Order: sequence, then C-alpha cells, then structure tokens
Amino acid sequence: MPFHDVQAVLFDLDGTLIDSAPDLGAAADKMRTDRGMPSLDPLLYRPMAGAGARGMLGIAFGITPEAAEFDELREEFYVNYETRMLANTFIFDGVPELVEALCARGLGWGVVTNKSERFTVPLTRAIPLFASAGAIISGDTTPFAKPHPEPLFEAARRLGIDPARCIYVGDDYRDIQAGRAAGMQTVAATYGYLGEEADATAWQANAAIASPLQLLQVLKQA
Repeated sequence: MPFHDVQAVLFDLDGTLIDSAPDLGAAADKMRTDRGMPSLDPLLYRPMAGAGARGMLGIAFGITPEAAEFDELREEFYVNYETRMLANTFIFDGVPELVEALCARGLGWGVVTNKSERFTVPLTRAIPLFASAGAIISGDTTPFAKPHPEPLFEAARRLGIDPARCIYVGDDYRDIQAGRAAGMQTVAATYGYLGEEADATAWQANAAIASPLQLLQVLKQA
C-alpha cells in the first residue's frame, strides 16, 4: 500500500532503534552462573530479546510466567539488567542518520515500547539520540501495552498528530498489530529480534525494511 501524508514516525525501541540483546542476555545469564550453572551462548538469548524478562528467563531456565517462581526470578533479572543496561547496548547503524533526516524534513518522531518506565526513562535520557523525540511511551505509561493501540494513541496525542498520519515501525508482530489497530501505517523492521520462527511477510505490514535507512526509501512514497 502507498504511504500518504506522513507527519510523524513512531518506533519500537529494542530491536528497532537499539540493540539491547547483549545486556538483556547477560542479565539473565548472570542468574545462571550465580547458581553454578554453565553460561549459555549469547546467540541463544538474542531471538527472544524482544520478549523481555519472559523471553530471557525462558531461555535461561526454561520457565514460563505461569511458574510459581517466575515473579521472584523476574525481579532478580530486572535488578541485574538495571546494573548493566548500557554496558553493551548500542544504537543500530543508520539510526542516527535516519533520525537526523526525519528532523530535517520536519517530521515528528517518537518511541512506543513495551519496556517499563523503570528502564526506558534512564536509558533514553542517557542516549543523546532521544533528546529530539517528541514522545517516549513505555509499556506502563498507559494502562495498556502493545498490541493494544492505546500507547500509540498516547504518542500521537503528545505529538499533536492524527494517528492516521503516523507510521509505526517495529520488529515484532505485536508492533504491527498495535499500529494497525491505531489506524497507523506500519513498517516491519526485519533486522530486529524476529527469531527463527517469525515470518514478517505474514504480518500484513504496509512495508518491510532490512535496515533503518531503508525507511527513507519508504518515505519517498509518502
């Protein structure tokens, strides 16, 4: 589908703008080594980085949120992550240039993530890239998280832009679901944490990009 009258671009955070998999994986793996268990290959954690604690603990211990010990382990994981969430996290190549180009075109931009404010706020404040973002919405900023559209509606409200004039870019099916539910045009970031089982072609996004700067090609259609 052609893009039309775009006034703002919203992004998922982890796996779309930043690569936080090394620090997320390390936080979970420390829990294993603290218990005398062998360390796992970091590549095992990477495909599940977009699922946060649920994904990391699933890899590290093979448990699900239904497990009796999950809440306690999740808090331990959170504490580990807080101590190192900027140690090996980096912005994906091309993202600074992309944001600069969006600002040069007079387009608004922002972030909508399911990461809680406990982590989103200090992380984005520590990275200069986010100083020009017009909205940063966390998973607990509103009563809902993606795939519910309310976080995207909140971002559009803060930008003062009709949701129909926004593009939402993300690397997870929930991102595309949320964007579509909000009436936004959607772009699948296939360079993110899709995992081996994901098929982004089935998500029915308006477009897909294999690198951040490819979004500029998409915007030429707008």
